[in-house]
Amino acid sequence: MPSSQSQSLDPQTLHPLPHAPSIVFLKPLLENEPKMSAGDYSYFHSFEDPEDFRSNVKYAFDFIDDRLEIGKFCSVAHGASFVLNGGNHFADRLSSFPFPIFGEAFGGPDPGPWPNKGGITIGHDVWVGWDATILPGVTVGHGAIIAAKSVVASDVPPYAIIAGNPGKVAKYRLPEADIAAMLDLAWWDWPVERIAQASDALMKADVQALSMFAPG
Repeated sequence: MPSSQSQSLDPQTLHPLPHAPSIVFLKPLLENEPKMSAGDYSYFHSFEDPEDFRSNVKYAFDFIDDRLEIGKFCSVAHGASFVLNGGNHFADRLSSFPFPIFGEAFGGPDPGPWPNKGGITIGHDVWVGWDATILPGVTVGHGAIIAAKSVVASDVPPYAIIAGNPGKVAKYRLPEADIAAMLDLAWWDWPVERIAQASDALMKADVQALSMFAPG
């Protein structure tokens, strides 16, 4: 039964499904990474090396104060990329060439603070589709879906489905009242035993049925 399986599933298990080694839980994989983190049960699937998720986080340089933060119960597909600010160039100068990184070769000019739009925050229960790209400074709301091949350059509302380049809201997963109710329920913060009990309701489209499992 789904409930008993969920109750015994440790979010610190790197490979939660022995029959599917292409899936890893991100929390244990990233626990010692200063530039990225993930919440309980968020997973990454890769057709190549799922333990090499770090290579999907681009330009994560120590000299810039930014991070990738992924919430709980997120699904990240093969090829999804998260671009931090180390790849930025100055767009408000006479040249976009990064002379300072070459040190004294060009006199070591002081450019001032490096362009930094902020880190990337992925909410809870988010699905990031195959080959999607999320750019610096973006916050993806809870329950959102990023469609395959999308390029996301601006914040994503909760429970929106984003598609295209640049990514735009194609539609919302739920009616407005249901979105408000889901954000209020915040099921991802419930005790895992309660989530296990509610797993059947979570696989349906009846918010009222899910609300019956909310902790009192």
